[in-house]
Amino acid sequence: MDRIRWGLRSHAGENREYLKIVAHPEYHCPSKPASFRGAIGEYFKRMHEVELGLAKAISKILGYEETYIEKEFKLEAGFDVSAMNLYPPSFQSKGSIGVPEHTDPGFFVSLIQDVNGGLQMLTHKGNWVTDNIPRNAIFINLGDHLEVSICIYIAKARMHYHFYLYCPMGSTSHIHQVILDNNEVNRISMATLHGPSLDIFVAPASRFIDESHPPAYRGMTYKESLELNGSDEIDVQSSLSLLRIPFSL
Repeated sequence: MDRIRWGLRSHAGENREYLKIVAHPEYHCPSKPASFRGAIGEYFKRMHEVELGLAKAISKILGYEETYIEKEFKLEAGFDVSAMNLYPPSFQSKGSIGVPEHTDPGFFVSLIQDVNGGLQMLTHKGNWVTDNIPRNAIFINLGDHLEVSICIYIAKARMHYHFYLYCPMGSTSHIHQVILDNNEVNRISMATLHGPSLDIFVAPASRFIDESHPPAYRGMTYKESLELNGSDEIDVQSSLSLLRIPFSL
C-alpha cells in the first residue's frame, strides 16, 4: 500500500523504469529534489481542473446535467495515480515492447511525453496505429469506468459521438500499448490515471438499461475493481474483462 513506488522491468514483454505516486486526493511525492515535488504538484493541481472541465463537457454531450459525472464519480475525492516512465532506446532494451497491450481503469488517462511516438492504439479493425502526440501536447484517453457507466449509450450512438469520445465499436476504453520500435534515445512519459473516489459504486447508468438493453458490466466500488485482478490500488491494472457480463443469445 505504499503511495510512492519505484520499479524496473527489463524483459521481452516490458522495458521501462518507473516511479508511481498517488496524486489525488492526497499528494504523495519524494521530498527531494524540492523543485521536482513543487513542479509535479502544480501539474496535478491544474490537471484536476482539466478533469472537472472534461467531466462537464462529456456529461453535456451525453445529455446529462454538466455536473453528472463529477457527482456520480465524486471526482473531488477521486483517486489519481501517476506513473512516470523512462523507456530505453531500442538497442538497449530486451524486447520491442515498452508496456504490453492494456486498457486503463478510471475516468480518463492524461499523458505527456518528451519524444513523439511510442504509443499505439488498437483500432476496431484490429490494426495498431501510432499516435502522433506533438511536444507539449496532453493526450487524453478515456478509461474503463466511463465505459462501465455509459457503455450502453455509447454503443447506441457511437457514430454520432465518435469524434468527441474516440469510441469505435462502442468502446470508450481503448486498448493500447507502448513500443520501443526504432527509438534512438530515451523516451520519458508521465501517464496519470484519473479515477472516481475509491468508495464510489460504479455500475451501468440506470437511464440506459431496460429489457432490450441489459447491463453489460457488473457494478462494484472503484477500490474493489482495482483489487479484482489480485493487484493493489497503486498498480491500477484494468479489470474490465472481469467486470464484463457475457451476453446470451
